Amino acid sequence: MKRTKMRVGGRTRWLSRPIGWAIRGFLRQVGSLAGLHDSRSSAARSLGASLQEKLARDETIYLLAVSLGPHNSGASLVAISREEGVVLITNEQEERHRAEKHCGEFPSLSLLEIVRHLERRGVDPDEIHACLYGWDYLAAFSSLSAYCYSHFPGSMTIPFTTNFDHLMTPRTALSSLTAGSRISCILKRTRRLPTVAMTHHDCHAYFSLGVSPFLESKRPTLVSVIDGGGDHEVTSIYQWSGGQLSPLYRNTDLADSLGFFYGMLASTQGGWRFLSAEGRYMGAAAWGDQGRLTNRFYRRLRQIFYFGPSGTVKANQVMAAWTHRRMNWPYGAELKSVLGEALPFEEHWNPDAVIDVKDIQHSEITRDRVDKAAAVQMVFEDCLVHLLGHFIEETGADQLVMTGGTALNCVANMRLLDIFDETWYERNLQKKRTRLHLWVPPIPGDAGVVPGAAYAFAMANGIMPKRCLQSSFYCGMPPRHEEIQSALEEKQDIHYLKFGNVSTPEGLRKVAHLMARCVSRNGVIGVFQGVAETGPRALGHRSFLANPCDERTLETLNARVKYRERLRPLAPMVTLEEAKRLFLLSPGARDADYNAYNYMVLTVKAGPEARKRLPAIVHEDGTSRIQIVRENIDPLMHRFLVELATCNGYGVSVNTSLNIGGPIVQTPKQALLLLDRARGLDGLILVAETGEVHTAWSTLRGEDRMPSRLPGWLQ
Repeated sequence: MKRTKMRVGGRTRWLSRPIGWAIRGFLRQVGSLAGLHDSRSSAARSLGASLQEKLARDETIYLLAVSLGPHNSGASLVAISREEGVVLITNEQEERHRAEKHCGEFPSLSLLEIVRHLERRGVDPDEIHACLYGWDYLAAFSSLSAYCYSHFPGSMTIPFTTNFDHLMTPRTALSSLTAGSRISCILKRTRRLPTVAMTHHDCHAYFSLGVSPFLESKRPTLVSVIDGGGDHEVTSIYQWSGGQLSPLYRNTDLADSLGFFYGMLASTQGGWRFLSAEGRYMGAAAWGDQGRLTNRFYRRLRQIFYFGPSGTVKANQVMAAWTHRRMNWPYGAELKSVLGEALPFEEHWNPDAVIDVKDIQHSEITRDRVDKAAAVQMVFEDCLVHLLGHFIEETGADQLVMTGGTALNCVANMRLLDIFDETWYERNLQKKRTRLHLWVPPIPGDAGVVPGAAYAFAMANGIMPKRCLQSSFYCGMPPRHEEIQSALEEKQDIHYLKFGNVSTPEGLRKVAHLMARCVSRNGVIGVFQGVAETGPRALGHRSFLANPCDERTLETLNARVKYRERLRPLAPMVTLEEAKRLFLLSPGARDADYNAYNYMVLTVKAGPEARKRLPAIVHEDGTSRIQIVRENIDPLMHRFLVELATCNGYGVSVNTSLNIGGPIVQTPKQALLLLDRARGLDGLILVAETGEVHTAWSTLRGEDRMPSRLPGWLQ
């Protein structure tokens, strides 16, 4: 095999360090004058001390956390008390309120939703103790500027390129200086909120650890944060021990970002834009050759990284030219010889921002394309194993919390559990009956750093959460009956009918039976109930449901409901009993009664019966991204699965997000629009806060639209 030249690190690092220090020092002074303090400042320490004083007086303290972008902006409210510890009240995502995927605009609508939560709890906005940012924006911009000088001159265009608008820009950094006044104005405070900019990776780490099953464990625990990039780092490894979260390792070179590597190749090979590309490319990888000895792209592509001692993983800049020159020419000659030419950025499209999705012609699935995707996936997994394996050996840890955007790679997460099993621990650490235990939160990406800022501030000041996360239902408020009724009356071309109340046992059974009857007969229905999910996964409150036993379900949903690529898999929701029976659950995910499988962040191998009888939810590689549904968390969905088992023999349903070409719907009006757009959708179930249920279906007809079957099932 041809060996590729290797070059790592910036060629002008000597230039970047003094420039980075100078820019950071200047911006820190500017921030302090503007009332924006970093997490290590005396102002931040003073706020922490007063927080502890209030807690000693048995007060309940409220923290506001905010992300201003550059993508996934939002706002979160957290309550702290002596009895409850740190408790998440809400995590608002601006994308949901604006119907714009990965929205990075100022989170004004999210803040207005925070006002509603405060009013409902009878809390005066002046009682909010502090505002915490999920980024240290000024430090992030100075780090990016320093990086550009370390790879001078080609990288100087990075902060200003429109192709990478999810990177820290001068506009975002400058807006953080004035955002405090604007936030206080929206909240209608009489005085400006004190504002502290928390470190991005700390926000990821503290939140994910704080809501994990491992927080109170005495066993050694690691927390990994691996994403596109933070204020200073692209990769951070922490150890949780003795009530302290201590950093073990930080890679501060943006060139070495594993998230950027995966996103770059997913977009320039798959043709989707950043943040829309990564999950789709992971799905495509399952169709490719996953043999490291047989995949014809893997061995040469692996040379895009240098695997060094002490878990070091560094990008080979001979191949990864995006690290040091203009983004319009991201491949070096050696990478071109492996993957071919990069697809130009102007030819990328954003499938989450397209209106006429039904008119999109998706690219053909070819052997070369999916084999390349499989090679990228395997190289990424190699990097994780090399990096994490070193720190597991060094610390002896057998518990790992994974977070950062790359933790959404649920296939890689499963691979780690397969690799770091009892045999590995006995061979490498001489530990018997020990294996890796893994947990990933439902919001490992940047939607999670918003509440993470409040958690980081509280936990760094010695105040801990007291319970493990059980659900992701934290976005917005449950819809009022009047809100649903008004949306139904305004919408043309639909019929609707009141159908029971799920707040009573009989009403719950009646509605769940209707849903099960519809789905078991190959109908497709949407469910809109309660508080929406925060994060990228629909978990039963904003979901399309369909029959997993019908092999045509995948085609129906992808082609006539979601209008997306044929290679996209469908995921199942399932009861715990059925999960144990039908899937090969990993013992490394069994903590807190298999809580790790609650959020669709971890794939699992399907058992023989699932492969044979449930074709719609088993992907090409024989895995499923399951969600376990609990009766005490979601009574309607759990009862639906129980009723479904009586109809078709399996307490399993297809569950995909309630959206078409945009973010998960947030309001009844947004949900009802789907009846116009999805030609394969039979109807919607809308559940009000009081439990009252409306069913709705479209009266539209067309050559490609069958009449809804829901009215017949209502009889």
